[in-house]
Amino acid sequence: MRRSICYTEPAAAIAGEVNTWTFVYTPSTNLPKGTKLKFDLGSKGRDIDWELPSVNLKSKKNVIYLLLDNKKQVPAKEIEIKNQYAPHYEFVLPQPVSSQKPIQIVVGSPKLAEKDNAAHGTKAQVFAQRRRAAYLYVDTGGKGKYSDPETFSLDIKGGKLDHIRILTPSYVIKNKRFDIILRFEDAWGNLTNDAPEDTLIELSYENLRDNLNWKLFVPETGFITLPNLYFNEAGIYSIKLKNHANKEVFYSSPIKCFNEGVNHLFWGALHGESERYDSTESIESCIRHFRDEHAFNFYGVSPFESLEETPLDVWKNINQNVVDFNEEDRFTTFLGFQWEGEPGVEGNRLFVFNKDSKPIVRKKETKASLKKLYKGYSPKEMIAIPTFTMGKGLHYNFKDFDPDYERVVEIYNSWGSSECTEKEGNTLPIDCQGKKGVKETPEGSIQKALEKGHRFGFVGGGLDDRGYYAPFFEGGQEQYPPGLTAIIGPNFNRSSLFEALYNRSCYATTGEKIILGFELAQNSMGSELSTATKPGLQVCRHLSGFVAGSAPITKVEILRNGEVVKTFEADSNQIDFSYDDLESLAKIALPGKDKGAPFVYYYLRVTQEDGHMAWSSPIWVDYVPVKATSKHTGKKPVKPAPKPEPVVLEDEDDDFEDEEDEDDE
Repeated sequence: MRRSICYTEPAAAIAGEVNTWTFVYTPSTNLPKGTKLKFDLGSKGRDIDWELPSVNLKSKKNVIYLLLDNKKQVPAKEIEIKNQYAPHYEFVLPQPVSSQKPIQIVVGSPKLAEKDNAAHGTKAQVFAQRRRAAYLYVDTGGKGKYSDPETFSLDIKGGKLDHIRILTPSYVIKNKRFDIILRFEDAWGNLTNDAPEDTLIELSYENLRDNLNWKLFVPETGFITLPNLYFNEAGIYSIKLKNHANKEVFYSSPIKCFNEGVNHLFWGALHGESERYDSTESIESCIRHFRDEHAFNFYGVSPFESLEETPLDVWKNINQNVVDFNEEDRFTTFLGFQWEGEPGVEGNRLFVFNKDSKPIVRKKETKASLKKLYKGYSPKEMIAIPTFTMGKGLHYNFKDFDPDYERVVEIYNSWGSSECTEKEGNTLPIDCQGKKGVKETPEGSIQKALEKGHRFGFVGGGLDDRGYYAPFFEGGQEQYPPGLTAIIGPNFNRSSLFEALYNRSCYATTGEKIILGFELAQNSMGSELSTATKPGLQVCRHLSGFVAGSAPITKVEILRNGEVVKTFEADSNQIDFSYDDLESLAKIALPGKDKGAPFVYYYLRVTQEDGHMAWSSPIWVDYVPVKATSKHTGKKPVKPAPKPEPVVLEDEDDDFEDEEDEDDE
C-alpha cells in the first residue's frame, strides 16, 4: 500500500534564520480538481514563533503559496481558527494532481531563485526544537471535511555562539566542593556549538591559585559541567570566563561563601509560565524548560481554576507531571492553581499545596468563598498567596486577610509591583496605555496592609497570560521582566521549602539572582520579635546584612513602617551594611491590629544600576512595655507572657524533618 511522502527543504533551520522553506507533499492517491488543502504552520503568532506569512502574491517577501509540478502558483486563503491567534492557510487545487506527483507549499520568497531566499524569506522561530512539526489536512471532496493530517518536520538548531551562561549555586561553604554548569548559547538563548575552531575559554575567579589553569573548548553538546570547585576564603565570588578569540568576558551570578554551614538558597517561581511553552497543554516541556534551561531549583504550576482554562484531563496531566518531576536534591515541584475571587474583597489567590494529587476547586461549581475553602485545608497542607493586589478591578483590600494561610504575598510579577503607588516611589508601577489593561489602586498596597498589622513575607511572580491576564498583551499593559522567588531553607525537598515559605524565609527579585541577607538582632527576615523577651529593642534595634548583585548596586534601603530610614550607596556589586535604629520604639510604633501590641516593621529594598530590584521579607518588633519595680510595695510587676515561637509545621506523615534535633547531634 502506497503512503504519502512529506519532507521539507531545507531539512533543518537555524533559530531566527530568514530563508525560504519548502514543504513537499507527494500524495498516495490521485487528488481531483477542487481538492482542498489546509496547512498549519504551527505558529502562535508570537515574536518568538515562526513568522506568519502573507497570502498576497504581490508581496516582495514572506509569502505563502502552493506550487504545482507545472510551476503554477496557487494562492492561499487565511482560515481563522477559534481560540487561536495564528490562522491556517487553505488552498484549492485548480487541476487534478496525480499520485506520486509532488506539490510544494512554499513559505518565504515569492520567487524560488536562490538569491532571493535569505533577503525575501520568512523568519524561523527563535528557539531550538527537534522535529518541529507542521501539518497538512486534505479534503478530496472539497467541502471542508478534512482527514487526519499529514506531518512535516524539521530541526531548529542553535545559531552562532553569542554568550556563555554560568549556572552556579548561590550559597557555598568554605573548602566544600560544588559543581557549575556552563551553557554556550546563541543570541536567543539556545545551546550551540557553532563557534570558530580556535575558540578557547579561560575560567577564573577571585583568589584562584596560580597553579590552577582552566582552559576550555566549546563542547559539541553546547554545555559542560565542571565539578569540584571550591573557595578557600569566605566572601562574595563570581566565576569569570574569557573568550580568547574575541576577548569577551562573562560573569556568573554572585556566590556567597560562608565560613561554616548555613541554610541553602533556592531559586524558582511559584506563579508564572514559560513564554516558549504552554504551561497546561505542554506542561512537560514547560517544566523541563525551567529546570534545565533556567536552572530553577523549584517550580510551581499555577493554572486558573475555571473549567475553560483547565479541563479535568489537563488537571490530571498537570498532577502527574508534578509527581514525575519532583526529585529530592535536584528539582522540587509544587502543585497549585489560581482562584479569581471577588474584586476588592478577595482578589486573586494562588494556592500552593504540600502534597500531590489534590483536586482543583471550581468556583462556579462549588460557589465557595475563600473562607469556606480555607476550612477544607490546614496550614500544613496549603498556602494561599494573594497576587497582583494593586491591579484595579482585580485587587485585594486585605480586610479579610487570614494570617494562618496567607503567609506570603506576591510583591511583584511581570505586570508590575504592588509594593506602593507610583506617587509613593514605585518605579515598577501597574499601568497601561490601552483600554483592556488595568491601572494601580492604592487599596491593594502591600505597604498599607503591613501598616494595618497584617504580617506576611514577599515572593516574586513571573509572566502570566492566562485568566484575567490574557487581554494584557493586546491591551497596552506595561510589562516588566519575569520575577523570581528566593527561598532559604535547610534541605532541598518539597517539605523543607514549604516550611520555609510558611515561616516567611523568602524574598523576591525582578528576575536577577540578587543575593541578600537581612537581620535584626541576629534574627533573619520573616521573624517576629517582642520587647517582652528582648527589652533592649525598646532602645536600639541593630539591623545588618549583605547584598551581592548581578550588576552594580545603586542603593540599598532599609524601610521602617513604609518609610526609608537609611540608604546605603555602593560603588560595586556588593555591600555589607549595619544600622542602629535608636529612636524610641514607643514613639514610632504603629497601633496593633485588634488591640494587639503596637509594632514596627522593617524590610530591605535593593536597586541595581540596570533597574533590577529585590525585596526582603519584613521583620516585626512588638512593643510590650515592661514596668519598673514599684518603690512602694517592693514587688516586681508580672511581665507579660512572651509570644510563642514561630510555628514549625509537622504533620502526621512527618513531612518536615526536625532540624533542631539534627543540629544537636
